[in-house]
Amino acid sequence: MKRIAVLISGGGSNLQALIDAIASSMLPAEIVLVLANRANAFGLERARKAGIATRVLPLRGWLEASRPRDDYDADVAVHVSNSRPELVILAGWMHVFGPAFLDRVGATVINLHPALPGQFPGTRAIERAFEAYGRGEIAATGVMIHKVIPEVDAGPVLGETVVPIEPGDTLADLSARMHAAEHELLVKVVRALVTAGRPS
Repeated sequence: MKRIAVLISGGGSNLQALIDAIASSMLPAEIVLVLANRANAFGLERARKAGIATRVLPLRGWLEASRPRDDYDADVAVHVSNSRPELVILAGWMHVFGPAFLDRVGATVINLHPALPGQFPGTRAIERAFEAYGRGEIAATGVMIHKVIPEVDAGPVLGETVVPIEPGDTLADLSARMHAAEHELLVKVVRALVTAGRPS
């Protein structure tokens, strides 16, 4: 089975989708590490309940100590690569990685972003899409998964799905629809990656 490391910053609902897909044999993979940049990230608890090794490396401590950001990225790469993953998934990870991480980690790195390619890069993508819909600028938004490069929410797209915005939607309505789409697309794309070259 393919070895996967998952990097998170928050609740870990996308992590849970992967855990559930593995438990149901839908995804022939093993999550060998969940690393968070926040000690209170609820996704860590999800990982512990599933018996997955966890690690916390807060960026804030590095910045407060005036240590170079590249050193943080390199340290994350060391801890991730020590678990020998073949695939690294940024699932709600709220930092942009540069070459200090990408050149050292020794695995394919993919990112899940709650917007379509070229739309709403960076933070608050769902909120910004909802606001754009309210101004009549878009009729729908979506979710994409892409390979990671040292640029915000850029890189070759591996999968995407359109998420409609319905008249009368609240931000909570759209967020719920987006999260459901994220979970489905993430499992689909990761399954395609880990089964590539294997007989169906």
